[in-house]
Amino acid sequence: MVTFLLLLHIAVTIAAGDATTLTATPATITRSDQWITLRWSSLPSPTPLDYIAVYSPPSSADLDYLGFLFLNASASWATGAGTLVLPRLPDLRAPYQFRLFRSPPGEPSTNTRLDQDHDPLPDASHRGAVSGHVRAEGNGSRPAQVHLAFADAPDEMRVLFVCDDAGNRAVRYGLLGRREEEWEEAPAEARTYERRQMCGYPANDIVGWRDPGFVFDAVMKGLQPGRRYFYKVVILEDGVRNTASSLVTLRPTRPLPFLFGDLGTYVPYNTYFRTPQESLSTVKWILRDLEAIGDRAALVSHIGDISYAKGYAWLWDHFFEQIEPISSSTPYHVCIGNHEYDWPSQPWSPSWAANIYNGKDSGGECGIPYSIKFRMPGNSSLSTGTGAPDTQNLYYSFDAGVVHFVYMSTETDFTQGSAQHSFIMADLEHVNRSRTPFIVFQGHRPMYTSSNETRDTAHREQMIQHLEQLFVKHNVTLALWGHIHRYERFCPMKNYQCLNTSSSFVYPGAPVHVVIGMSGQDYQPSWEARPDHPDVPIFPQPERSMYRGSEFGYTKLMATREKLTLVYIGNHDGQVHDMVEIFLYNNSMHVKLPPKVIWSYMGIAGSVILSLLVGILAGFLVRRKRDSGRWIPIDNEEA
Repeated sequence: MVTFLLLLHIAVTIAAGDATTLTATPATITRSDQWITLRWSSLPSPTPLDYIAVYSPPSSADLDYLGFLFLNASASWATGAGTLVLPRLPDLRAPYQFRLFRSPPGEPSTNTRLDQDHDPLPDASHRGAVSGHVRAEGNGSRPAQVHLAFADAPDEMRVLFVCDDAGNRAVRYGLLGRREEEWEEAPAEARTYERRQMCGYPANDIVGWRDPGFVFDAVMKGLQPGRRYFYKVVILEDGVRNTASSLVTLRPTRPLPFLFGDLGTYVPYNTYFRTPQESLSTVKWILRDLEAIGDRAALVSHIGDISYAKGYAWLWDHFFEQIEPISSSTPYHVCIGNHEYDWPSQPWSPSWAANIYNGKDSGGECGIPYSIKFRMPGNSSLSTGTGAPDTQNLYYSFDAGVVHFVYMSTETDFTQGSAQHSFIMADLEHVNRSRTPFIVFQGHRPMYTSSNETRDTAHREQMIQHLEQLFVKHNVTLALWGHIHRYERFCPMKNYQCLNTSSSFVYPGAPVHVVIGMSGQDYQPSWEARPDHPDVPIFPQPERSMYRGSEFGYTKLMATREKLTLVYIGNHDGQVHDMVEIFLYNNSMHVKLPPKVIWSYMGIAGSVILSLLVGILAGFLVRRKRDSGRWIPIDNEEA
C-alpha cells in the first residue's frame, strides 16, 4: 500500500509539470578535468535507496549499467535535490550517460543478477530522470592507457596505447635536448579482440562486454643506455598531429624495481563486486618514490591478478587509467594470474589440479584481454583451443642492472618436459653471472605460504617437485609470488627446510621466498590453523616464516654487485616494515667465470698492482728529495 501511494504521488507530481531533472557536467571531459558533477532536483518523496546508474554506451538497456551511486551520499538528498561528484572517468570510446531510478520502500528488487555478497542488484524498474551525454575529448581517437615495457633488445623500449579505431598512429622519440624535428619515428601496429572470442560469462555477455578499442604497439629502437628520452604518441591524419607526451629513462646500471601482486583497480561507484580502494594508496606511494629518485630509472613488476576485471571489460580501462601516471614513464611488467586466465576448459588441466584450474576466476576472459593489452619480451604463447587469439606473455626474462629477472606462468604447464620448464631451465643455465650476479624469479601462485589456502596445496607440491631443484642448482637469489593477499617472507628454503633465519646473511645456496600479493585486493583466507591451540595463538607463525603481516603495500629492490636488498613498504604510513639483505660471495655462489674473463681480470689486476708499486717508489724518491734537511713534528692529538 505504501509503495502504491508513493508511486501515485510521484505520478501526480510529474503530471503537475514539476518533473525530476538530472544533469551531468562537464559535457566533454578534458585531461585537465578532474571531476564529473551530477545534480538532481524536484525529486518527490526521496527514499534512502534511490540511486543514479552509470552507463556507457548510452544505448545500454536500463539493467546493463556499469554501476550505481545512492543519492543518500549527498547531504541534501532528503530535500529531493542534491549533488554527487565522481572522479574523472576513463575514456571508454563511447559517451557516458546517467539515469536516476526510484526504489520504493518495501518493494524487493527483481534483478536476477547478484552482487559479491549474493544480494540482488538494483532492478532499474522506476526511471525518474536521464542526463545528457558526457564524452571524452577526442571521442576515443586520442591515445589513452599509455604503458611502457622492455622489448627483446637492450636498446629497445615498447610503447602501448589504446584508441577507438585502427587508424595510422606512431610514436616519435628523441633524446632530451634534441630538437623534435630530429626525433625518430616508430610505426605502431594495432590489435584487438571480439566478444565472440570470450569463453564465458560475463565477458561474453552484454552486461560485461564493452568494445576494447584497438591496442597499438610501437618499439623505440637504438636507444642509448642510461639516457633520458622524450616520446610522443602521435595520430597521423591529414597531416595533423595530435600528441600525448611523456618521459622515459632507459635501463641504467642500477634501476629501482617496484614489485607487487594482486593490485586490482578501484572504481568510484558500486558495481558487481567490491573494488579495492587500497590499490589507489599503492599507486600514490610508488609515485612518491618515483618523484624522490629523480633521474634514477625504475621498473614495475606486477606478478599476476592485475585488474580483477573478471569479465567486466570497463574495469581494464579503469585499471590503465589508474596506473598510467606510473606506466607512461616506467616500464610495467606483468605475469599471468588466475584472475586473468582460469576457465573450465583451459588446455592444461592435470588430474592433481582438478580443484585448482577448473574455476571461473577470469570471468570468461581466458587470458585474451591480458594477451592483447600487454606485450612482454619473448614469444611465449599457448593456443586457447577455441579459435581465439593465443595466450601470450606467459614466461620471459630480461636483465636490469645487476639482476636477471625471470617470469613464469603458474597457470599453464610448468612440469618437467613442458615448453615452459625447458625455457626456465635453459634461461637459468645461460645467465651471465659476471654481469648479473643476482637472479629474481617471479610467478603468481606461491611455492611456499602459511596461508590456509588448502585448495592450492597440490599446486605448491608440484612446483617444489619440478622447479625448486632448478632454483637451487642455478643459485636463484629471490623468489617472489602473489595470489595470497598478504606479505610473508620466508627464510631461504630448500625442500621445506630453512637454511638461515637471519634477515641479513650471505647467500646460503637456496632462494628466499617472499609472498607480495598485498598491494590492493582485500579478500584473503586466514593463516593456516593449528588444531592443538588451547594455550597458543590460533594462527601461529611457522618457524620458516620470518615475517608476515596484513598491511597493504609493495616492495622495492635495491642491488649492488655485492648485495641485494628487498624492503616492504606499508601503505598506511609509507615506511619500511620489513627488510632482507642477501650478500654475494663468489665462493658461496660457485660462480664459474669463463677462462677469458678470468685471464682478463688477472691482467687488469696485475697492471694495477704494478702501477701502484711504480707510483709508490716514484713518490718516495720525490718526497725524499723534497723533504731532506727538514723535519715536521706530528701533533699527538691528530695522530
